[in-house]
Amino acid sequence: MDYAIETVALTKVFSDWWGRAKVYAVDDLNLQIRPNEVFGLLGPNGSGKTTTIKMLLGLLHPTKGHALLLGGDGTDPKVSARVGFLPEESYLYRFLNARETLDFYGRLFGLGSKTREMRIEALLEMVGLRAVASRPVGTYSKGMARRIGLAQALINDPDLLILDEPTTGLDPIGTRQIKDLIVRLAERGKTVLLCSHLLADVEDVCDRIAILYGGKVQAHGRVRDLLQQTNKRQIVTDAISDATADRIRDLLKQEHAECEISSPMERLETFFINTVVEAQQQAMPTSGAFSTTQIGDFLTAGVSKADILDKLVAAPVAEKAQAGPVRTERPQPRETVTPELNKDLLSKLTQPASSPEAEPAVPTGTERVETVPETPVQREQVKKNLLDELAGDKRPDGSTARPSEGPKEGGGHG
Repeated sequence: MDYAIETVALTKVFSDWWGRAKVYAVDDLNLQIRPNEVFGLLGPNGSGKTTTIKMLLGLLHPTKGHALLLGGDGTDPKVSARVGFLPEESYLYRFLNARETLDFYGRLFGLGSKTREMRIEALLEMVGLRAVASRPVGTYSKGMARRIGLAQALINDPDLLILDEPTTGLDPIGTRQIKDLIVRLAERGKTVLLCSHLLADVEDVCDRIAILYGGKVQAHGRVRDLLQQTNKRQIVTDAISDATADRIRDLLKQEHAECEISSPMERLETFFINTVVEAQQQAMPTSGAFSTTQIGDFLTAGVSKADILDKLVAAPVAEKAQAGPVRTERPQPRETVTPELNKDLLSKLTQPASSPEAEPAVPTGTERVETVPETPVQREQVKKNLLDELAGDKRPDGSTARPSEGPKEGGGHG
């Protein structure tokens, strides 16, 4: 497999009611996206980005040409099982909570219960929704819905991740976390196809980009090569004196070059992130999402499938072993008023039997001397009698009626 995604003369024409060609949404598109690459597909509204993604996934049939995903057809279940997709709009079951949503998608991929449990907790921690995982997703904000949508796109540990506007509706903190996550996923061997209107985000994370307009590629290449201005030079130094700055201007005038000397400005995103981080370090309470951007161990590449399965199965077992044995609390019996005599009887029943070699206890003036039966039959009889008295099944006269039972009708006794 030379390319993770390859399109050859891919074309999609939307026809009118009479079957006449009306709109060329995608026109003769040729793309080659290498494995372990973050590729940005850019363009204004209606340029064909979403149509291209739908044809890659087999959701739309191309008018001409073909597309390959991971060396195969996107409609093949074996190929689609290795693809994670975050659509532009997250279509989620609003009455399921976050855990139930991820469990549902995990079942669609045929994941085992232990694997699903481990991945769900790791993904919720990663996208910052662990604290609100029990809330129905219908109550989530748009940014929180994008977070759970990203988690469901990663539940199957995909080799190829297709993200359509992943940062829409996210606050600056969430946007920065998603960008960091994309970079770390690429470092772990994933291939990412990113569509976004936020060009600053694309510039930060993409290796290469392609700009579409009218369904055709207008420019493509490495981000650094496309944006670098080779006809200018930039010098960044520490703080210098005004006299030194004047000498630099004089030197540049001799070269007939214009120059502008000013203090560099920090990016607003960086300033915003630093301000929020300082507030978090002060442990200020918040009801919003909080993410550590820690990627689950299952989102990895370069190891064998057997090693992955061993980790997925061993992790829950190790956690249970560290937690110790499970203690099951049994329901306590209802409290009843027990006479002091019954307490004495219970202590006699639970005391260990005296061994033949044990020395007899020396009674004091206030202790009652008990006669220990010599044979096992006698000891069992004594225990039976004590139990009968404790349960109230034996009267002093030898009858077996309970004390609470009264005489039956007719004057007789049971």
